[in-house]
Formats: sequence, C-alpha cells, structure tokens
Amino acid sequence: MPKPMSEQREKSRVAALSVISNTVLVLFKAAVGILIGSVSVLSEAIHSGMDLVAALIAFFAVRIAGRAADEEHPFGHTKVENISGGIEALLIIVAAVWIIYAAVQKLINPHPLETVGWGVGIMLVSTIANFIVSQQLFKVGKETDSAALLADGWHLRTDVYTSAGVMVGLGLIWLGGYVFPGLNLVWLDSVIAIAVAGLILHAAYDLTKRAIQDLVDQSIPIEEKKWMQNYLSALYPTVRSFHRLRTRKAGATRFINLHLALDSKLTVAESHSIGDKIVADFKAHFPHDVDVIVHIEPCDGVCSPACESGCLLNDEEQKAAKTSGEGTAK
Repeated sequence: MPKPMSEQREKSRVAALSVISNTVLVLFKAAVGILIGSVSVLSEAIHSGMDLVAALIAFFAVRIAGRAADEEHPFGHTKVENISGGIEALLIIVAAVWIIYAAVQKLINPHPLETVGWGVGIMLVSTIANFIVSQQLFKVGKETDSAALLADGWHLRTDVYTSAGVMVGLGLIWLGGYVFPGLNLVWLDSVIAIAVAGLILHAAYDLTKRAIQDLVDQSIPIEEKKWMQNYLSALYPTVRSFHRLRTRKAGATRFINLHLALDSKLTVAESHSIGDKIVADFKAHFPHDVDVIVHIEPCDGVCSPACESGCLLNDEEQKAAKTSGEGTAK
C-alpha cells in the first residue's frame, strides 16, 4: 500500500533539506579545517561528509520505500528504509576510525593552529544549522515512522554535540593563547577529535541495533502488542480464543498475523464479517500502514496448546463447547 502523497512529499522535502545543509557544511568545514590546520575541524568535515552520504541514502530510501507493492515485491519496499539505516551506521564507523587515526597522528606530530577564531565560527554555524535540520528530521520521521529519516536525524544530532564539543575545545585553545601565552593547549584539538569519534561510534551502535531489529523481523513494541491482546479479549464471547499472534515491522508498516477461534455454529459470512471488523479496527488504531491476516477456526472446546494459551472461556464453557462440538460432529 503506497504512502499518502502528502506524507511522501513531506518525507522527500525534509530529506532534501538534509542533503543541502550537509553539502554546505562539508565545504565550509573542510575549507576552514585546512586553513587553520585543525584535525578536530577536519574530523568534523569528514563527519559531515558521512552525514551527506547518509542524507543522500535517506533521500533515495524514502522515495523507494514509498512505492506500492508489486509482483516482485508483494510485501512492498518498506525494508529499504531499514537497509539504509544499516548502511548509514557502517559509514559512521568508517568516519570514526578515520578521525581517531588522524587525531593520534597529530598527537604524535603536533603543530600549532592558525586563526582559531575561524574554527570556532564554523562550528557555531554547524551546531545551529544541524540542530534545526535534525529537529525537522525527527519531527517528520516520528510522524511518518520513517527509519531512514530518524537515522539521518540521529546523524545530525550527533553532529550537533560533536560540533559543540569542537567549538568549546577550539575556544579554550583560542582564549588560552591570550590568558596563558606560554601554555601549549594544542593537544586539546586531538583529544576532542577522539572524543568526537567515541560519540560517533555510540551513534553507530544505536543505528545498527535499530536497523537489525526490523530486518530480522523482531516483534513490534510490547505496548502495541498489549493493545491488540486487550482489544481481542474485549471481543469475548464473540471471540472465544485468539492465539499465534505474530507481528513484525518493516519501515513504517506493521504486519500482523493471528488465529481466532469462534463459535462453530456461526456461518462463513458471519465469521468473515467479524474478521473484517478486527482488520478495520487495527488499521484505524495504528497511524501508519497495517497488513493484517486473520485465520478463523471453529471452537469445539478441544483446544490445542496454542489455542488454550489464548482461550477466553472458563472450564464450564469449555465443556459446553466441547459437548456442542461433539454433537455437531455426530
């Protein structure tokens, strides 16, 4: 089922905003980092470069994920968003390793920084810009339950923290040159770069975890599953048992399979109508796409272990259902 056009346009718009913002920041950070010879600023340029690649991946991922199911992809294309999140996490790890390597090299072979004020300025601009864009990504990502946009948002939010850290470090070096002219604080540049890499690796771990959860078909959040269980329990005595409730999530789409045990005297049409109502109520409850498959079984009082685990009848009702079932069989 394709996403509504307005929702898809909003996702594409904010993804494009991230691409434009990161492109500008990469160019300015790289120029300033080379100008003043700061490994922490250059590490931020590399970080923003990875953010730019991630933003491009997110941009194309949300467009592909919004396509309707087809013959080759009968369950849709929503897992593309989860795949993109995993790729973004790998890019973050590569960036972090490079930053640590460059920082260690500069600790071994230090050299003074020039015109540090430029570095402080570009880091301030980066912090503000990335905060604004990440807020937009989080807002639209949560509204549309987009794994790609949320991953991109975390990329930029990490950049907010790291840019602020680099800005503080360069500010200390800058001020230290005036207050304590003989004190060498250049080492702070490399130490802060390594701290930046540590934060980046932590973000990569979180992104990898989120991507893998959906790619391996982990169940939907427990609170959502409990709502379904409470809803089905409230349908007693129409529903006598529900079992084999299986759920998974791909992108923003939730896939739900369940078995229902109904009165064996109900007609096929009546049973089908009950199933249709459950599907409609599930789709009305969840804000995004829901794919529900309901398997209906006659209740004859003879419960399999799976059926018994979700049985809503008491002992007397089970005996009565069994007697009724045996009578029908005769």
